[in-house]
Amino acid sequence: MYGKLTPEIVDELKRIVGEKNVTVSKDEMEDYSHDEVAMSERIKHYPDVVVKPGSTEEVSEIVKIAHREKIPITPRGAGTGLSGGCVPIYGGIVLSLERMNRIIEIDEENFTVTAEAGVRLMEIFEAVEKKGLFFPPHPGDTSAMVGGVIVTNAGGARAVKYGVMRNFVRGIEVVLPDGEIMEIGGKLVKDCAGYSLLDLFIGSEGTLGIVTKGILKLMAPPPSSLMLIVPYNSLHDAIKSVPAILKTGVIPISLEFIEDDVIGPTEELTKKKWPVMRAKAYLMIIVDSTSEEEVMNIGMKLTEVCIENGAIDAFVIDTRSKQEELLEFRGIFYEALKENMAEILDISVPPSKIAEYVEGTKRLSEKYGISLPTYGHAGDGNVHTHIMKDEGWEEKYEALRKEIHELGISLGGTITGEHGVGLTKKGYLKEFEPKKVELMRSIKRAMDPDNIMNPGKIVDI
Repeated sequence: MYGKLTPEIVDELKRIVGEKNVTVSKDEMEDYSHDEVAMSERIKHYPDVVVKPGSTEEVSEIVKIAHREKIPITPRGAGTGLSGGCVPIYGGIVLSLERMNRIIEIDEENFTVTAEAGVRLMEIFEAVEKKGLFFPPHPGDTSAMVGGVIVTNAGGARAVKYGVMRNFVRGIEVVLPDGEIMEIGGKLVKDCAGYSLLDLFIGSEGTLGIVTKGILKLMAPPPSSLMLIVPYNSLHDAIKSVPAILKTGVIPISLEFIEDDVIGPTEELTKKKWPVMRAKAYLMIIVDSTSEEEVMNIGMKLTEVCIENGAIDAFVIDTRSKQEELLEFRGIFYEALKENMAEILDISVPPSKIAEYVEGTKRLSEKYGISLPTYGHAGDGNVHTHIMKDEGWEEKYEALRKEIHELGISLGGTITGEHGVGLTKKGYLKEFEPKKVELMRSIKRAMDPDNIMNPGKIVDI
């Protein structure tokens, strides 16, 4: 199906990017054979070569070779994904964008930052903050790279108020499967000139082209923010509070639900204590406003709503350092559970169905005898269920995994809210949404007829 990588082709790649930026040693390609999926051994595949271009022009030349020789090419950012999206399942070329790590421009008049695909989010946050600006999207791992979060349409905890990456991408530079360089969008606020090609590439997971640059929208930072940690005797009461919170007209930056069974392992890993009383479940709420007085008034209003809906108490975290510490604690849940976990899921359901979904996972946990600790984004319905490696889990894993996804679909949900389809969820996409898959397949065939661009992800052609 695909062409072979020959020594002559490797020499061509070396002439483009320099010998030190081409790797064929299996030992040195270990990190490029998987992403951060738990039990990565089950999806690991080694590339034939890793190539690290330093410019869009070099990316273009590499892709032209792949197109000419019909060699599969897998673009890769930081490798922080959780769905096998950057795993080179057909070998070929892994094109790592790690050297393309320049912030090109921060445009304070148009409120945009232009960055190459290999710039890490933490670097974006730091650079724009120095200019008195704010980039709201905040996926869980801030070491993720710009190109990766664009092509996966990453979300994160701030999506309730600010939205996901799609809401902040104004323009991209992309290398198409034949090696042509194309610029889509720009610093415009409005653009209705035909089909939205920009939206087509956002979330495409590198299957239609390689994003080499992004123009991202910035905002003025909120002057004041406040965090509430609200304990409950039951998750049902916690979730019941969510629509009541939103009906107040307050749109939180973040509205997370947490069950207590993830707190202990995280305390053990971090050697830090959860700072409030222990309970069955919690809401973590972050709000912002134009002044300290206003944000405190909002906090009081939401506290009253939570108490009316069964909260035991509400704890105010009003210093930025404490808020960051708690967000870091929340961000380590996955790592705390990973060692004893088969997989983390990211099913998305309508927010009003979260409690029903979680209750369904508890029934499945009892049915299969497998622990399914769950937490997630209460404000947008994106739920993270962990399938744990309890006794006998291997024989039950596939059936349990499918039933969890079927539960989400039955509640009007979808198989992924922020991690992407990648390799691990491709079968479910085909099973649950066949008409969508056929349309996606038609688009893929039209844009990448030789199927060289990150093949085996999202759809097959």
